[in-house]
Amino acid sequence: MYGCATSYADWPAATPVCSYNRNALRSRSTVRNYVVYIFLKKCLIAGVTAGGGGGWEPLGQPYFDNSTKREATAAVGQPAYLHCRVRNLADRAVSWIRKRDLHILTVGVHTYSSDARFAALHADGSDEWTLRVAPAQPRDSGVYECQVSTEPKISLSFRLTVVVSKAEILSGPELFVRAGSDINLTCVAKYAPDPPSFIYWYRGEQVVNYAQRGGISVETEQRTRTSRLLIARAAPHDSGNYTCAPSSSESASVIVHVLSGERPAAMQSSCPPPPSLNRVFFIATTIVAASATKIRRDVLFPLILYITYSFLQVIGIVVLVFAIFFIRQIHYSFISMSEMR
Repeated sequence: MYGCATSYADWPAATPVCSYNRNALRSRSTVRNYVVYIFLKKCLIAGVTAGGGGGWEPLGQPYFDNSTKREATAAVGQPAYLHCRVRNLADRAVSWIRKRDLHILTVGVHTYSSDARFAALHADGSDEWTLRVAPAQPRDSGVYECQVSTEPKISLSFRLTVVVSKAEILSGPELFVRAGSDINLTCVAKYAPDPPSFIYWYRGEQVVNYAQRGGISVETEQRTRTSRLLIARAAPHDSGNYTCAPSSSESASVIVHVLSGERPAAMQSSCPPPPSLNRVFFIATTIVAASATKIRRDVLFPLILYITYSFLQVIGIVVLVFAIFFIRQIHYSFISMSEMR
């Protein structure tokens, strides 16, 4: 296999000259590593380890499968689920504990809470232990622990968030549309954990009737939890309170005003023009009218007050404070002059 040759004449400074069979050593090392690998693999597959007294004992300690999702969101009134997966459980018990008050909710598949909304779900032969809360309420939000009865005990925390699933109409609470334009309403079911099975549109107390009036269409996308109501060529009689009602969310409403020529632009808007622009336009037209015609005093005085108020609001509070301070100084000066006289 291998050998060494040494020149004793040079001892002890001589360095052994060794020759060996590299292939033979590599072959032995490979066989030894392979045997160890097979042994360890069989031990892991069998789930056993060498114990005292020459016997075999089951591999003892359970552990959590951390691949499970540890945060869950549920809508009010809908069931909520927390999934805990435990490997190598053997004869140990799994408990669910509410963290805020350390209340034991379930042990195994048995419920130890007076609140019947809590239950443990488990299938024979499965590693998964599920806590169900049905129906979920906002007070159920918080941290829950999945605990295994080892010594010492091991636990894994889960967070449950219960939200109010409410629809939202993106145009806002009010919508102004000129007659002849289209009404376009978009409704989103926010915080809904699952897509709604349907989304209804109401006008007042009645479901929007497609047959009664042409030009009405509804597009619903369950994946995005979105519904769009389109009413073509709106008329004044289309005004009213429109409500979006998803199957699993609270409804939302918008008041639609269809104007007959009051608005110059044929476009829909959720709010009137900016107040500052309205005010400037009103002031300009008032000044022109006042200079061209004779206006009664009872009409002119409120207009002057409105113009003054608008001016102060545009200039800002700083100018207003400065003006008050200046007027007070003038007032005190007049008082001083009067006292001197």
